[in-house]
Order: sequence, then C-alpha cells, then structure tokens
Amino acid sequence: FMTVQKILSQAILKLEQNKIEMPRLDAEILLAFVLNCQRLKLYTESEKILSVDEVQRFENLITQRAKKIPVAYLTGSKEFFGLNFFVNENVLIPRPDTEILTQLVIENLGGEKIFADLGTGSGAIAISVCKFVKNAVGFAVDISENALDVAKFNAKKFCVDDRINFFCGNLFEPLAGKKFDAVVSNPPYIPTADLKNLQDEVKIEPVTALDGGVDGLNFYRKIISDAPEFLFDNGFLAVEVGINQAESVKKFFAENNFAEIEIFQDLAGIDRVVAGRWTNEN
Repeated sequence: FMTVQKILSQAILKLEQNKIEMPRLDAEILLAFVLNCQRLKLYTESEKILSVDEVQRFENLITQRAKKIPVAYLTGSKEFFGLNFFVNENVLIPRPDTEILTQLVIENLGGEKIFADLGTGSGAIAISVCKFVKNAVGFAVDISENALDVAKFNAKKFCVDDRINFFCGNLFEPLAGKKFDAVVSNPPYIPTADLKNLQDEVKIEPVTALDGGVDGLNFYRKIISDAPEFLFDNGFLAVEVGINQAESVKKFFAENNFAEIEIFQDLAGIDRVVAGRWTNEN
C-alpha cells in the first residue's frame, strides 16, 4: 500500500537526485493536483492510501518533472494576478514579475478605454486588465495561432471574451489604422546567445517567446518606435524588461519623444518595467 506520506518522500528524493530546485514544493503541488485537494490536506491526511490509478498518475508526473518539464505545464495551470490561467507548452508561463506591468496598466487605464497587448501568450495581461478594469476593451496580438488558442480559452474561462479581440500577427501589424489609450507588452528579451544558458525548465518554453535578438532589445526598438502611430494623445506605453535592460529601453523612449518616462522595480528591487506617455506636442 502506498500512503500520501510515503509516496511524497519517494518523489522528493527522486526530484532531489535530478537536481530539481524545489523538490518538496513541486512534489506537493503535483500530488495535490492528482488528488484534487489543497496542499495542506497532504499533511492532515498523510496516512491516506492512494489508489493504483493515483499512484501511476503521480509517478508519471514526477518522472516528467525530473526531466525538467515545468510544473505549470504538467498541471496545465498557473496563478497570475489571483486568477488561475490554463497554460501549455505553446505559451510562456506567466511570471509574478509581470504582475507589476499588469498593475501599472490597470492603474493608468481607467474604464471604457481601449488597450493593446502585444505578444499576449496565455492572455494573462489582457485578461487580468479586463477583469479589473470595468468596460476596458483589449486588442491582444500574438504571432502564434497556438498561443492565441490558449488565450481565447482563458478569456472565455474568465468571462471577458466579449471584450478582447484577438489577432494573429507580428506586434502592431494586424492593428493598422487603430488607436489605443494604452499599449502594453512583455516581449521576448533574452539575447540569442544567452538562450543556451537558460535553466532547463525555461528551455522547454516556446523560443519565440524568449529570443530578443542579438542584444535582447530587438522588440523594444520596434514597439517603441511604432507606438506613437497607434497611441491617442497622452496615450500610455509600458513594457517589461530583462535584467540590466531598463536604462537602454528608457533611452529608446526618450529618442522617440515620449514624456514622463519612468522605471518601475519588481518585488526583488530589479528594474522590471519602463513606461512613458505619448503627447502630440512632442
């Protein structure tokens, strides 16, 4: 017989041997997922005996986790901004850092405003904004049809699918002739040469969502230089940046005549978001 406690200990050991960073946490999340319960229950019911099916499903997940498949892909879900998003290998897994960017857009948008989310992926930013800004309307763009399928599923799940328009294409391309109160993007920002040094887990995520060109700044150049054409007067542009990129990106904002350019830090004190306003006077 296999109890919760016993199978958990075995799983933790296996993950440790495979150099998984947080073996206990990952094992608990995956077991709670298989048993469809809260993690706390694993301790209050540690002597519970698992069925053969539960044991097989859990062991299969642990084997995949030992091969560095991210937990979020194994459970098909990731919490972001208090919402539980569906994710799969076609989208980047939403990161807590990106909540800073999302919060900023929410604070600067106000109701009944239109915004664009470039490189929407799972739809995490656009959906969170629509969920917390009443009457906001989003235009979400991604180059991957498969990613858009995930985003559309999430928009329906959170009942904001009537307020988000999805477009397949590169950045502003599918939005020709449109104007927005705000544009937001968490673009790929990892320099191409650094991709090979990423954690094994991250390497499993879509490379198109990671590769930012030689210096990691390709997408910022394009987004920031094109944005004025798509922003209403006093429109707001905010982008997430990688480590040590904020100052370079801030310079792009200045070169393109944005005003009120600011850098915002994440919870770890790292420069994480650069934002500015576009006014016709510039």
